[in-house]
Amino acid sequence: MYKVTKYPHGTFSWAENTSTDARAAEAFYLALFGWDKFDIPISESMTYTMFQTQGELVCALNPMMPEIQAQGIPSFWGNYVTVADVDALVAPIKANGGTILVEPMDVFDSGRMTFIVDPTGAQLGLWQPNNHIGAGIVNTVGAMCWNELLTRDIETAKAFYAKLFGWEYRVDEHYTHISNGGRGNGGMMEMDENFGEMPPMWMVYFHVSDIDAAMKRVETLGGKVITQKMEAPATGWFTVVEDPAGAPFYIMQLEQAEPWQEEPGSAKDESVSDAAR
Repeated sequence: MYKVTKYPHGTFSWAENTSTDARAAEAFYLALFGWDKFDIPISESMTYTMFQTQGELVCALNPMMPEIQAQGIPSFWGNYVTVADVDALVAPIKANGGTILVEPMDVFDSGRMTFIVDPTGAQLGLWQPNNHIGAGIVNTVGAMCWNELLTRDIETAKAFYAKLFGWEYRVDEHYTHISNGGRGNGGMMEMDENFGEMPPMWMVYFHVSDIDAAMKRVETLGGKVITQKMEAPATGWFTVVEDPAGAPFYIMQLEQAEPWQEEPGSAKDESVSDAAR
């Protein structure tokens, strides 16, 4: 099964698209992944859209505030890590070179969050769940399957997140695999000159059943395919694409999407951590 009921501290659990053209982005994602959706009003003129697959939440879409758009901020996918106590991490974040971008705040009765910038310049959301745990399904077609940091200073990033979450790492050639509590939890890659002026960022991957067909659908639906199809040995095929509003993300055809397992030694605890790889 791929259903999730609880995420351990330090685990990727949610992704949220903040869009300069939410209407176009919504139509794109519904058609690309076959998602269902429901809207939550957040003001008289704005709604927060929850996407679903197989009846479970997978991610969300949030229209960018006009004052943020006025600053020239492009559309983006925000990645969230579940934490036990958002407020308790504020001091360690600052002490280890990070910055608080959005101060800790309650999101209705869903949970408590903050948004930070790590010492290398990448933004990341921290989520303390209440009624909303994050994605209710992962590692299956149409759901989140991986999270990855692109940074120009990987050693600084590794040290920061190790102190913040207790992450451990395994380096495979030029790729750094993240482990949280003994389980795969995303990766890190150092950016070189081929990335141009692209800022450091956390990226989200979504699993598709057919990478070639998905790449064609991206362009048919008004998005862009940014990179050629690439192979991750023994893992699958992937590429970077953009939605019609310019938010970049990965699509990936996994060779085998492993279901989330119960915590070792527990017959009842359905806590999980991230990543099919």
